Amino acid sequence: MTDQNPFDAMMKMSQDWAKSMNVDMEAFTPKGFEKLWPTMPKETMEMFFGKGINPDGLDAKTRLMLTLAGLTVLGAQAEAQIRLTVRHLVEAGATKQEIAEVIAQMGMFAGVPAMTKAMELATEVLEKDESA
Repeated sequence: MTDQNPFDAMMKMSQDWAKSMNVDMEAFTPKGFEKLWPTMPKETMEMFFGKGINPDGLDAKTRLMLTLAGLTVLGAQAEAQIRLTVRHLVEAGATKQEIAEVIAQMGMFAGVPAMTKAMELATEVLEKDESA
């Protein structure tokens, strides 16, 4: 009989199996996947989730700001989604100030650590956009 927890043993066996299938798995990062999703043109965003859906509804920029707010409140765990949303916000015409205000406002609901992380991710995108 072993003293090892059966769940721990199962997890170790699964991890060992995954490593045997892909030895580079330890170096895997989902950041590379972000490049697979290009930034949509403003007109396309507006057509799919802006005024194209409901002429009297919210525009794409406002919907994206709400998305960024929600992602921030979730604890800024979805790094790729935050970066993608910031890229789309820039394309939709949002200013740096507007993006920062959305994130800062969510600090009241999500807490300072989530706000700080979201701000770091947004800054990373905005600085990259400036240097391009």
